[in-house]
Amino acid sequence: MKLDLSHAGIFRFAVIVISIAMALYHMWAIAFGSPEAFYYRGTHLMFAMVLVFLLFRFRSKTEDAVLIEAAAHMPAIQTPGAPAPVVSVPVVPATRTPTVFDYALLVIGIAPILHLFINYEYITNRIFYVDDLTPTDMIMGTIMTVMVLEATRRVIGWALPLTAIVFLIYGLFIARLEPMRMLDQLYMTTEGIFGIPLSVSASYVLIFVLFGSFMERTGTGQLFMDFALSITGHTAGGPGKVSVVSSSLFGTISGSAVANVMVDGPISIPLMKRTGFPPHFAAGVEATASTGGQIMPPIMGAAAFVMAEFLAVSYAQVVIWAVIPAILYYVSCFAAVHFEAKRRGLMGLPRSELPNIGRVFRERGHLFIPILTILTVMYSGYSAPMAALIGTLACFPVAALRRSTRGYLNWENFIDAFVDGARNSLAVATACACAGIVIAVVTLSGLGIVFTQFVIGLSKDTLLLALVLTMVAGIVLGMGMPTTPAYIIMTALLVPAIIKLGVIAPAAHMFAFYFAVLSAITPPVALAVFAAAGLAKADLWASGWAAVKIGAAGFIVPFMLVYEPALMMIGTWPQIIGAFCTASFGILLFAAGLHGYFLTATSNWQRAALICGGLLLIDPGLVTDLIGAGIVAVVIAVQWPEHQKARRLAAERKPA
Repeated sequence: MKLDLSHAGIFRFAVIVISIAMALYHMWAIAFGSPEAFYYRGTHLMFAMVLVFLLFRFRSKTEDAVLIEAAAHMPAIQTPGAPAPVVSVPVVPATRTPTVFDYALLVIGIAPILHLFINYEYITNRIFYVDDLTPTDMIMGTIMTVMVLEATRRVIGWALPLTAIVFLIYGLFIARLEPMRMLDQLYMTTEGIFGIPLSVSASYVLIFVLFGSFMERTGTGQLFMDFALSITGHTAGGPGKVSVVSSSLFGTISGSAVANVMVDGPISIPLMKRTGFPPHFAAGVEATASTGGQIMPPIMGAAAFVMAEFLAVSYAQVVIWAVIPAILYYVSCFAAVHFEAKRRGLMGLPRSELPNIGRVFRERGHLFIPILTILTVMYSGYSAPMAALIGTLACFPVAALRRSTRGYLNWENFIDAFVDGARNSLAVATACACAGIVIAVVTLSGLGIVFTQFVIGLSKDTLLLALVLTMVAGIVLGMGMPTTPAYIIMTALLVPAIIKLGVIAPAAHMFAFYFAVLSAITPPVALAVFAAAGLAKADLWASGWAAVKIGAAGFIVPFMLVYEPALMMIGTWPQIIGAFCTASFGILLFAAGLHGYFLTATSNWQRAALICGGLLLIDPGLVTDLIGAGIVAVVIAVQWPEHQKARRLAAERKPA
């Protein structure tokens, strides 16, 4: 093989080497113990800064923007059983090599981190906020802040950097913080840029993102799609249910709703359109199902790891809290597809066109082993990063177990898995560093306390109004930035207010987390919807409102977590089981009312009754459950004769 010594060839080789080094460094730290905080977090950020300035140009689009644009040019027809097309930003761009300006920013970006490493003893021995910074410290702190803002802008766009700049302006000109003290907080302590968010990115996020890349490169995405097709493809609205099932599974290894859409959508959306679903509804189903992947255990979105750190609990505990809410979210999606299909009289795909579930498990079922390995290791008492490391190391050996997946075992695939993992972690790493700027200003200025008092005063001590304000803030924040920084900012500003109004901390944090996630399907800026609408060739607004309608229960469940902690498995088992059963039934009824079908097509009053009855059943409490059940019983009594008549007619038409 001829060595390419051109600029482009050296650039591609450098990106591969740095990406592999980044991944191996974090794997080593997990296996043998991470270095001291400044060294570990600083090295993590340094790797990220180098790759950002190598891979992202000054005017380049964010990765989500590139994926959304790619969706508009995807082929319109895919077939069941065919490998899902992999659509992503190129691992190493073949053309747009870095300019001199990019290389200069790369050097400037890592210089402040190297300054901390070289002067580590001085950094650790000085007294924070008491000893004055040297001129060099202040220059390096300023450079670090500016470079973090620029790196974040290149990867995820302007929203989060502008938010951080607004907080910096507030700190300097409104709170009147001393610039030296602010730079001390931002740069010289572990309470700013090198704070908890960056620690979570270094300790948890990268290894789980790497695990997802290894899973994708060993064919797990196709396993999830074939599995979903085999169990639901033949039922009413089958392709829509395939989207729900496969997206929930793929979401366990993907931290991005848009990426999830781009893996599942090219197969599920054309199939939904083929069976009769309108394009905008097909896009809405895919976007809603893909977005839920971030709240789906056992491997949730990056913000879940931040939550575990903020609450000082194990990640396994966060998974336990999230199980029932995630099930309720996907019950809502599944029910929405089912009732919409029944209302439109849509059937599933012929069984002859679908994979056989036995064959799926014989050929690819072993690819579930790495996920089961993570669960086993994590619930055996080991840390989540150690479990993810073992699961990652198991991916390629597991693929070697069967002939059907041995084709994935090659050096190119192995190296690309490393490069994919490192590249896919950049958005979270830079966002966490940038969010650290916001946290530093909030902590130093006392803005969190001021904001808490403001929210409590505005809501007039009314919990429901405070929750609505938090919901709106989460959706607005999430429109312009990824889930993780949106959740971090809500935690700093809004979560303390609802905790002060009597909400238990896990429920308050889960509430904020959910609405940071749901912004991906909430118009006017709904990135998952944009990607799905591009694949479906559908109207953006129609697709957005369809997604909101399909995921409507997702907007209700967080409120119920606050009023009924049993839905987070906090309480006695009778309370947990009772709350789960009534909430599940309530969500089914709510979806039936929204989509105009229950046992048969509904009239307007029946739709209203089903929606009200469903909400009352979701709402915790014996009285509301009884009233809701009574309302639904009336609807069932009216629809039952029509339902029986329809079944008799169907039986008579069926050939002998």
